[in-house]
Amino acid sequence: MTVMSLCEAAIAVLTAPNSLAKKARAEDAIKALQVGQPIGYIDGLNPPDQPARPEKPDLVPPGRVARRRLGSPQGRAALLHAIAHIEFNAIDLAFDMAIRFVKEIAPLGLDDQAFVADWFGVGGDEARHFGMIEKRLVDFGTVYGDLPAHNGLWEAAEKTSNHLLARLVVAPLILEARGLDVTPGMITRLRGAGDHTSADLLEVIYREEIGHVACGKRWFHAVCKAQGKDPVLTFQSLRDEYFEGGLKPPFNHEARQQAGLLREYYEPN
Repeated sequence: MTVMSLCEAAIAVLTAPNSLAKKARAEDAIKALQVGQPIGYIDGLNPPDQPARPEKPDLVPPGRVARRRLGSPQGRAALLHAIAHIEFNAIDLAFDMAIRFVKEIAPLGLDDQAFVADWFGVGGDEARHFGMIEKRLVDFGTVYGDLPAHNGLWEAAEKTSNHLLARLVVAPLILEARGLDVTPGMITRLRGAGDHTSADLLEVIYREEIGHVACGKRWFHAVCKAQGKDPVLTFQSLRDEYFEGGLKPPFNHEARQQAGLLREYYEPN
């Protein structure tokens, strides 16, 4: 591994053009963190507006993404492909968070090294999740990129590219929290279809995503406190400004509470 700063390592992830390279660069970034490489932020060392992407999958409107009827292998493959696409984007979201906003942390009196370490950790988890699902897809005769996908996750990120608190609200506290709401139902349906292998993988992802939401909540609260803002009112205001469509129940209150995301944040919405 080439010795590089953490910011350089994050950019290497974001500019990796395919899944193999992106997983490898994520592993390199975690190693750089573990051996104590400096953050290394300098003016001009910024993440790309759009991370590098493979030629496939084709990106289409959400309504054109493959249906996910889990009674057939094709339906389960479609579900897993959609999850793989989410995890692929989540890798970039985590490393983008780390480098895009690190320069704002120390001036608030907060620990910028801890900020980067937390989001590198999330990014490493997401890369591992993607690898798990990518490997499982092969069992269905499918590879990542075979089916269309939509770009909604990164489009949401683009809207918050210049606002740390808004990014924390939209990415971990809305989109990842939504994963906590829907994943248990997916697991139940997969087990009902006899696909315990896929269900077990989603169990792993579900448990670790609780920690990712908790990470977002912790930093959201810390930044709000440093800026003298009320966290609940700030969450609700930024949700209304940056997230279209509102939050849709049912909510997984138990998992959200484990992550520190109490009902007062999202009810009423």
